[in-house]
Amino acid sequence: MPGTDLTGRRVLAIVTNYGVEQDELVVPLDHLRGEGVRVDVAAVSADDVQTLVGDKDPGRTVTPELTFGDVDAASYDLLLVPGGTINADSLRLDDGAMEIVRSFTTGGKPVAAICHGPWALVETAAVEGKTLTSYPSLETDVLNAGGAWVDREVVRDDAGGYTLVTSRDPDDLDAFLREVDAVLAA
Repeated sequence: MPGTDLTGRRVLAIVTNYGVEQDELVVPLDHLRGEGVRVDVAAVSADDVQTLVGDKDPGRTVTPELTFGDVDAASYDLLLVPGGTINADSLRLDDGAMEIVRSFTTGGKPVAAICHGPWALVETAAVEGKTLTSYPSLETDVLNAGGAWVDREVVRDDAGGYTLVTSRDPDDLDAFLREVDAVLAA
């Protein structure tokens, strides 16, 4: 969002140490940090995060600032949940990660999830009454959890106590990041 000063805003990205889709983590990190946002990556362990490209080819590694157990959700303005099938499926089985998601949604704080990332919201029962998008294979999960699924590059839903921004895949990152910037600027 040109002309918007996001300096001082804080974003938390949650990932597992293996399997996050490279561009769904790295592109938002680079973009937001370039806008003056402090972005912390929290992972299962303090070990480097091995990203993947297309769920199979090794991508860049990212060093997390925190582990899930070190996170104080109250000190962040937005939660970023990147996808990657392996990452998202493992994340939703991690109690620490799900507690972080619940802290944001029940605390009325914005969440931005892309691709398979919305699985975390399905797992925490946070999509009921929400309209969102995701990788198409999550449509049934979203519907079964009481959400409405649409096929659009980005969806923002401000209803239900917290703002949710979702996108389908890395091809939607420009639209996704424009909406994340707008939420952080509000």
